[in-house]
This record gives sequence, structure tokens and C-alpha cells, in this order.
Amino acid sequence: MTAHTVPPAHEADSRGGPLTAPAWTPEHEVDAEQAAVLIAEQFPALRAAPVTLLATGWDNTVHLVGGEWVFRFPRRAIALRLLAHETAVLPRLAGRLPLPIPFPELIGVPSAHFPWPFWGARLVPGVELADTGLPDDQRSRAAADLGGFLRALHEPALAELAVAGSAPPSTPPIGAAPSEGLAAAGASRPPAAPPPGSSASSAAEATAAVLPHDPMRRGDPGVRGPQARERLAQLAASGLWLPDPAVFRLLDEAEPLGPADGPPVLVHGDLHQRHLLLGDDGRATGVIDWGDVCLADPAVDLSLAYSGFAGPARAALLDAYGPVAAERAARARVLAVNISAVLAEYAHAEGRAALLREALAGVSRAAR
Repeated sequence: MTAHTVPPAHEADSRGGPLTAPAWTPEHEVDAEQAAVLIAEQFPALRAAPVTLLATGWDNTVHLVGGEWVFRFPRRAIALRLLAHETAVLPRLAGRLPLPIPFPELIGVPSAHFPWPFWGARLVPGVELADTGLPDDQRSRAAADLGGFLRALHEPALAELAVAGSAPPSTPPIGAAPSEGLAAAGASRPPAAPPPGSSASSAAEATAAVLPHDPMRRGDPGVRGPQARERLAQLAASGLWLPDPAVFRLLDEAEPLGPADGPPVLVHGDLHQRHLLLGDDGRATGVIDWGDVCLADPAVDLSLAYSGFAGPARAALLDAYGPVAAERAARARVLAVNISAVLAEYAHAEGRAALLREALAGVSRAAR
């Protein structure tokens, strides 16, 4: 697996203007040595486990612990609400989706060594779609897997469970040893709940009650279209993107739609080519990075159908998902252009060539 923490395309593009400083500049950055201290302090069973840096991104620094645990440490204060959403919602989804997802099993609390909470989950294996280099005609299996996953995720009953069900299964008491014999990530049995009134339990319950409704307005092409145009202009000015009339036709036609007025569903909220993991056989192995989980129109997640897949692969995804109305597809395509442009800008700034190629290809796919 390559990375669990990536730019979520939710802040730079929501501000609208060009970045004067990298939006991913950390307020706190936990290196491997500090991570080892923090983990050993609160989870003694992992005291001797080797800790290595796995990834950094806008919101989290991620370390691999003992080859099987992934710990996420917030880099910025704004990430704390995203962490709370993940730890509240993901345990409710365990075992209910056809692909593995992270299970926040070990919750660390603020301490004298680090002022913010953090959490650990079993490693979800795989390589990000963006890093596989798979040509479009070899993406059909992953696409079908994703379509079935999104169909399950977008079931109305799952939204009801996420925000108003019984108290969510939570984490072991802080400092408890890791559970024995847990299944692969996404199919783990819920561990024992923390003591009533503990910070992990109360935070999860409170967050589940206030899960936001499309807080970044990703499902509104009247917002995302103009943001996409600005990002595309910056890419063109940098010589990274050749203006494509098909992209502008899409934006012209879709921007007047505005947001959908149907009932929202539970969405991943930031689903793109870095958050879908694949195995060596080209099948999907998991979906990661759930900090932007929220209630929204399904178009928010279906954007990946248009940025990450084309031709027969996209058809396979939509066959597995079910019918998508033309206006919903248009909203998804606009968001696909927007997210792809943001990822391309980030990839260029950070020297990530594979991600830049995939993001630029995503802009083109979304318009066709």
C-alpha cells in the first residue's frame, strides 16, 4: 500500500483563489520517533513494533507500525473534526460493505507529548489506483468492484444507521492490547466499547448525531464549476494542461443545474484515484481516507466513475451501481474535473509524476 493520507481537495478549491503558501503546511508533524513514543505510551502491546513513515498529506501524517497497523496523526487543527467523523462512522460500517475499509480500533488521546487525538487501524492492503499505471482498458474489474461498493454505501438504510442508529461500536480502553485474531480490515469484529463517558465514546456519539450535509458543496456544479475553471486556468498557465473544449462544454452545460434536491445518502465525500486501492490482479482491495464522510447526493462519490474510468470500465462500474440520471451524472462529472484539477496542482507542486499523469487524464475522462 502506498498512502493513507492525501490532499482531500476540500480546502484549496473551496477558497477559490491561488495558494500563497502550501495548504498542506503542518502545524504539528509527528516523525517516526515521536510516533513510536506516543504509540508505546498508550498501547503498550505495540511498544516493540517498528514504526516507519508511510505517507504525509494535507491533514495527517501516517505511520506503519509493526507491518500491520496504520496510525494517523493530524497535522493541522482543521483535521480534528475529520478525525472525529471517521472514528464515529467507520465502526458503524464495519462488515456492511463489500470492500475493506479502515476500522479505527485504537484511539489515542491528547497528552503532554502531542495535543491532539490520533487513531490506528489494521492495514488495508493495496496500491492506490493513481499509482498503478493501469491503462483504461484494464480497469474494468476494479470499476465493477467500486460500483458494487458504492451501491451498498449509498443505500438509504446505511445513512440512517450512520447518523441515528444504536450507539456505535467503538474502541478498546486506551492502552489496551490489540485484539487477537481480528479479520482483515473492513471485516473486523467490533472491539469492546470504552467506559461510558470516555472521550472516545462521547466524541463518536456526538459526531454521529451531527454528520454534515455536503459541507464543501461538492454536489453543486454552480460552486464546483467556477472553481474548476480557476484551477484549470492555473494549470494551463503553467503549461501543464492544454485547454480542452469538451471540458468547457461540460462546465457550461452543468453549472446552471445547482445542487440536487433529493434525499442525501451516506458518501465517502472525497473519493478519487488515491483513495481506491487495487491488488496485483487489478481488483479493488479497499477504500481509504474517510475524513470527509458526510451526507450528500450520490454524485459526490460517483465523480470517480468519470475521473478514474472510461469506456467499458465505466460501463462496468455503472452496471454494478445501477441507473444514474443525466443530471446526477453531470454533477459528478463537474466534481470530477474539479478534484482532478486540484490533484494535478498538488502533484506538480510535490513532484508526484504518476499522480500528475493520472489527474490530468481524469480531467479529460470526465468530459467524455
